[in-house]
Amino acid sequence: MDQLRLDRIIFIGRTFNEYIKMFNLNANMLRNKKLLDCPAGACAFASKGKAMGIHIKSCDIAYYFDKQELFEKGKADINHAMEGIKQTSNLYNWTYFNDIQELKQARNQALEACYSDMLINESDYLAVRLPDLPYENNSFDLLLSAHFLFMYAEHLDYEFHLACLNEMLRVAKDEIRIFPVVDLSGKPYQYLHEILTYINDLGHETELIKVDYEFQKNAHTMLKIKVNNNTSVLY
Repeated sequence: MDQLRLDRIIFIGRTFNEYIKMFNLNANMLRNKKLLDCPAGACAFASKGKAMGIHIKSCDIAYYFDKQELFEKGKADINHAMEGIKQTSNLYNWTYFNDIQELKQARNQALEACYSDMLINESDYLAVRLPDLPYENNSFDLLLSAHFLFMYAEHLDYEFHLACLNEMLRVAKDEIRIFPVVDLSGKPYQYLHEILTYINDLGHETELIKVDYEFQKNAHTMLKIKVNNNTSVLY
């Protein structure tokens, strides 16, 4: 795995209801659609969504590792994250979650749901190394990407962002939704204007939409990309 180590992976996820709010979704409209959660981490979106008739695939670099080891790592990561949030609680809005305990409970519920689904539907969880996605063109009606692109701008350069977006555009048939559009400090991604211009120049439509979810302060907006599959541009 080219020096990929478990201790460098952070395995924390969000709940199904958080996804609905983050991405401004309507669960009823997703039934019979094919979705990709990329990267999915320890999120519970796939687990609950499948029970509702939504077809969801998940991919993440973390899935290279043993499931039990990931589950144990996830529990440790949640505990560590809670300690960090206690020290910086002023950087968060305590409206969706009332306190640390409620947040921790939600993160553990997401982890447990993800782990259970990984054991039952193993083939739905694919280990990938972004920017490469081993899916066919136009495989998914909707691609969701949470808390990855834009957030880690300090570690992931502009070219990496472009490469990821090109792959996402290739495998998505109708839409891509990315949340949020700020970095870890809550500041707008430095090259967001360039990203929007790049996508629009490829022939796709972009829209920044404020959503009814804001835990990290200023993380309240998603990027919606309407994919135009008639474009002649090759990625």
